[in-house]
Parts: sequence; structure tokens; C-alpha cells
Amino acid sequence: MERPARLCGLWALLLCANAELSETQPPVTNLSVYIENLCTVIWTWNPPEGASPNCSLRYFSHFGDKQEKQIAPETHRSTEVPLNERICLQVGSQCSTNESEKPSTLVEKCISPPEGDPDSAVTELRCVWHNLSYMTCSWLPGRNTSPDTNYTLYYWHRSLGKILQCENIDRKGQHIDCSFDLAKGKDSSFEQHSVQIMVKDNAGKIRPSFIIVPLTSHVKPDPPHIKNLFFKDSALYVQWENPQNFSSRCLSYEVEVNNSQTETHGTFYVEENKCENSEFGSKVTSCFMVVPGVIADTFYTVRIRVKTNKLCYEDDKLWSNWSQPMSIGKKPNSTFYITMLLIIPVIVAGAIIVLLLYLKRLKIIIFPPIPDPGKIFKEMFGDQNDDTLQHWKKYDIYEKQSKEETDSVVLIENLKKVSQ
Repeated sequence: MERPARLCGLWALLLCANAELSETQPPVTNLSVYIENLCTVIWTWNPPEGASPNCSLRYFSHFGDKQEKQIAPETHRSTEVPLNERICLQVGSQCSTNESEKPSTLVEKCISPPEGDPDSAVTELRCVWHNLSYMTCSWLPGRNTSPDTNYTLYYWHRSLGKILQCENIDRKGQHIDCSFDLAKGKDSSFEQHSVQIMVKDNAGKIRPSFIIVPLTSHVKPDPPHIKNLFFKDSALYVQWENPQNFSSRCLSYEVEVNNSQTETHGTFYVEENKCENSEFGSKVTSCFMVVPGVIADTFYTVRIRVKTNKLCYEDDKLWSNWSQPMSIGKKPNSTFYITMLLIIPVIVAGAIIVLLLYLKRLKIIIFPPIPDPGKIFKEMFGDQNDDTLQHWKKYDIYEKQSKEETDSVVLIENLKKVSQ
């Protein structure tokens, strides 16, 4: 009985020692942080001092908000992150990957945000990768910024090897943008890495702004090119060629069909399974669709736009511009419509005038004017008013003047006879 009891005592001491070892695991040492490129932050540390040689060290790390938890044997960790805010990493050590074991005391190291007034930093900084060829970044000036501030945009990508400066800065009112080429140096892993962007001023008076642009998002294709339209079996066949640099399976399509004669408008969404059809000898970059229920020889106008889909990219929000429209069918005679637009108002105005005259004539026939009895009695009995007296006075004066003129003539005649 004494030997088993001694063995139990030794086993208990071993368990206690292991428990004490796990609880007193020393922390990492010499935790430091530095920045590479524009937005690559790297933390490094040394193994804990006094760690047991029998311990298979693993390092537990996470950011200050307990996100992106990681357990690994490496004594470093890196991440791409915009440096617009304070960023902290906490690191501890433990003897295995078993999360039930308690790590050592956590050691923290932080990066402060860039110096400068936060209200001086640019706002609404956005970047779009156009047709997998070039990237355009745009922004607005900060609130506490001089209107004549000269901005500089720097960018970095793994394939470039060094930080480059964007040379094509353009101002359009308050909006400022800059475009740079991203097509050079592509390899199989090109789109797996992001582009790091920093915008600041030349004089160093504003606070720098940072953004990380994944190349699997923010992609805007060029418009497609419509190759052919034709009618067949009461349907309209549309064939187009996709923009360069894209496979058909990575795009979604919107086809707009307008009939100007009937003023109808139809929008059709096409998925990639409508593409690469051998009936029309299409290449990998060509697609087609059938619009049913159309009237042959009727005038139709078609245009198309595309966007990336989630089979190949992370987002599907940026539509391309519309393609150049293509038309088919008999175009309506515009002269006829213009003539009708001019004649119809004249006809309507003439009809209204005739109708008004006819209604006035009809009113007179149906409702003739009734004479005023008062005027009839005045004419019969003679109303001796002032106007009538004035009339007779004027008549007497006229008679008197006529008589005097007649007497004068007679007198002159008599005098002539006497003289003779």
C-alpha cells in the first residue's frame, strides 16, 4: 500500500507542476512594430525567457478589438491596414494550440495615427479599377484645407516592387482624381494582392489618408460591342463581344431593347450560360441572346452594359457604361410625323373657330333679340326733352340763314336790272 500511495503522490506533483507551468508561462519579449511600403504593418517579437525546453511554443495574437485571432509558431505577424486610426496588436505565448490552455500575459504594441488635423485629411477617397487595366482614385478636400492645396497620390502593389507617384492629377471643381496604369507586371497571383494608396499634400500641412483597394473588387468593365442584330422566327437575335481582359463567365449582362414606334422598353438580364454558343461561331468573349415576341421589320434600338459577377470577383455593383446603340428594322418617316404635328394644331384651331361662330349664329336664331318698349313709346309720342329742343333750335337757325341768303341774291339781281 505504501508504494501505490507514493506513486499517486508523484503523479499529483507532476500534474501540479504542469498546471503551474501553464499558468506561469512567461510573456514574449522585445515586441516591436514597423511599417513597410504604405500600409503593411509588421510586428516581431522574441520567444519568452525561461520557457521550458519541453514546451512546443505557439504564439497567440489578435488586434486590440479581439478580431482576427491567430495561433502560429512564427515570431512575427503582418497585415495590410489603412493607417488612419490607432492600431494595436496583443501577443501571448502558450505551449500548444489547445485553446483551453491559458496563454501568458499579453504584451501590446500600437501604431498611432498619422500626425495632423483630422479635418484636414481628404474625404470620400475611392478607387475604381477600370477594365483590369488602370485605376482611378478620386477624393474631396478636407474641411480645414486651403483651396490651393497641391495633392500627391502614392500607390504600391506587390508586382511594382516600389512605391510610385501618380502623375495625372486632374481637378473638376471640388473633385480631384488621378489615374495610373496597373496592367504592367501582371502574373498569376496579381489579383490576389491589394493596392495600397496614400494621399497627402506636397507641403506636409494636411493629414495623410490611406486606403486599401482589393483587386477582386471595385472593377468597372468597359462597355461591350454589339456585333450583329437580325430577325428570325418572330424573335430578335442580339450578338455582342465582351470587353477585353474578361472571360464571359465572369460577367453579367443587361440588354435594353427600345421600340420607338410603340414606345415600348424592355430590359433583359443575361447570365454567362448564354455565352460561347457555337451556333454563331462565337469566340470565348462573345455572347448572344434572343428577344422573343418582336414584330419583324419594326424599328428597334439595342444597347448593352455589363458588370462583374461573384463567380470571379467579390462585388457586382459597378456597371459599365452603355454600349454604342445599334438599330434594326424600318426607321419611321420623320417627315410624316413632323407634318402631322404641324397640321393637327391648325385643324383643331379652325374647328374651334367655326364651332364658336356656328354657336353664336344658332343662339341668335333660337333666341332673337326682344325690342325695348320704352324706345317705341318715345318715338311715338315725342319726348320733349332737352335734346329735342336743341334739335329744333338748330333747325330754326338753319332756316333763317337760308332765307337771308335768298333775299341777298334777289336784291343783287334787282340792282343789276336798275343799272341797266
